[in-house]
Amino acid sequence: MKRPTRSALLPPGPSSCAAGRRRAIALGVALGATALIGRAAEQAEPRVVRIVARRFRYEPAEVVLRAGEAVVIEVQSLDFMHGMNIPDLHLRFDLPPGQVTRFRLQPMQPGSIDFVCDNFCGEGHEEMHGRFIVRA
Repeated sequence: MKRPTRSALLPPGPSSCAAGRRRAIALGVALGATALIGRAAEQAEPRVVRIVARRFRYEPAEVVLRAGEAVVIEVQSLDFMHGMNIPDLHLRFDLPPGQVTRFRLQPMQPGSIDFVCDNFCGEGHEEMHGRFIVRA
């Protein structure tokens, strides 16, 4: 029968523990960096919400957002120089037909934010409105 060597009977020495700790720390740093990069990518690219304007409606007329969420709103008119007025935010945009109008929005409080067409576009113009619904 083969007799075990002295090194096999002793617990690992300080140098092997230190190497193991260094590997564990390096792995933790690498995993943490990967998670941070993933979060940074999420924050760098806000969600895009597309809205179509046409006589006499916005599609969709209701857009649900989360409080604190940064979004880019893209609005495209298909048929007329509509206007988009968001009175509560003091924002107003012309919507030239065939062009995309973009703006950033980051509502911080739950509630609703109404928007309306403010360029008269014919019978039914008064019904051309929508709402951002902000949820917690």
